Formats: sequence, structure tokens, C-alpha cells
Amino acid sequence: MKKTWLIGTGCILAVCLLFSCTKINEVDREKEIFQAEKYRELGELLFKDGKYTDALKEFLKAEAINPDDHFLQNDLGLAYMYKRKPDLAIPHFKKALELNDDYSPARNNLGNAYAETGQWDKAIEQYEIVTADILYATPQYPLSNMGLAYYEKKDYPRSEKYYLESLKIERGFFMALYGLGKTYMAMGRAAEAIDRLEKAAGLAPAEPRVHFELGKAYSLNREYKKGYDAYQEVVKLDPDTPLADSAQLEAQKIKHLF
Repeated sequence: MKKTWLIGTGCILAVCLLFSCTKINEVDREKEIFQAEKYRELGELLFKDGKYTDALKEFLKAEAINPDDHFLQNDLGLAYMYKRKPDLAIPHFKKALELNDDYSPARNNLGNAYAETGQWDKAIEQYEIVTADILYATPQYPLSNMGLAYYEKKDYPRSEKYYLESLKIERGFFMALYGLGKTYMAMGRAAEAIDRLEKAAGLAPAEPRVHFELGKAYSLNREYKKGYDAYQEVVKLDPDTPLADSAQLEAQKIKHLF
């Protein structure tokens, strides 16, 4: 009987030790996850300050501890995008969606990464899923992104459709106005292109790309003096760049026409 009691006590002690070790492991893991979250939060602050390399370092520290954080995987993808490495960003956005298929920001970002690599059909597929998410707070972004994707595919009617849908949600959305202006130019609708691009220039007067496209639209509409002035604005805003060189060349082509 005494021997049986000792054996029973040994079993109880073993169970207690196992339970204790499990609790210690759980506490240690909680500490690790907490540290990973701190690395991620610091990385996000650095990212907001435009310190993308430093942010990436913090995100990688966090990933080494807790790779199964969908917010972190999205952050890693964004960091690689801003480092101009969309091919490295794509696996992280995919991982974020594997961890949480409903995380629409990562899906929109995956679409953007496909767009950056010229995979327009894959980009459109992701944007369509995002726009179907009624809980997504800023649908004007994926709609505008689809406008760009169809523009690049030279499907201008669909490009126009999605840009207009984006502008129904946010009338003063710069990227949709700018993209729609370019689309109208591609369709030969110069007056409508000028209207949208002038609105875009009013929203972002220091953006040289808008003035360059305005120069093209004015020239297409035979408003050569306005076109010349728009090209000169590009040179003023963005001197000593390939865009300024192109603007100067286009300005010289139309200088004799007014």
C-alpha cells in the first residue's frame, strides 16, 4: 500500500512539473510576442518618418520572433515597396493574407506590388476583391488603382469607368483626377483631359508630373502658349531631371506655334 502511494505521489509530482514547465513556456512566449510587438511598433514609427531602412530592420527583428503576425507581414511588404523591391514585397503580402484572408489593406497592397511589376491582370484580381469588401474604409483607392491598371492595358473605357467610380466617393481625389486626365488624353478627349488635370494641379501645384501632362493636353487642344507655360513649370519645379529635359524638349517643339 505504501509503495502504491509513493508511485501515485510520483505521478502527481510529474504532472505538476509538466504543468509548471508549460506555464513557464507560456509566460516566456508571451514575453517574446510582447517584444516582437515593440519592434513592430518602433518600425511603424520609423516608417512614418520616412526612415524605411531603419524600419525594415525593426520589422525583421520582430519577424524573427513572431512571423505569424499579419500586421507585421503587411508592414514588411510596405517597407520593401518603399525600398523599390516589389518582388520582395509580394511574398509578405501573400503571407499576411494566408494568416488573415480578410485583411483588405494587405490585399490592396498586393495588388499594388503586382502593378509595380507590370502584372496588371493579377493586380486587377486583387483590387476587385478589395472593392467587394463593404467594410473597406477607402474603396476609392482600389477603384483608382483599377483605373490605372486598365489604362496600362490600354482598355481606356474601363479605365474611365473605374476612375469615375473612385471620384464619386471622393470628388477631390488627386490620383483619380490625374489618371482620368491621362485616360482622356489617350482617348483624344483633350478638353476633358484639361479639365481633370487642372483640378489635379490645383490640388497638388508642386507636382511636376501634373504640369507635364497638362502641357501635353494643352498642346493636343492647340492651346500652345498654355502648353509652353506648363512645360516651363515642370522645369521650374523639377530642374536637372529627365522629366525637366523632356519638358524642355516639348516646349521647344511648340514655341513657334504661338
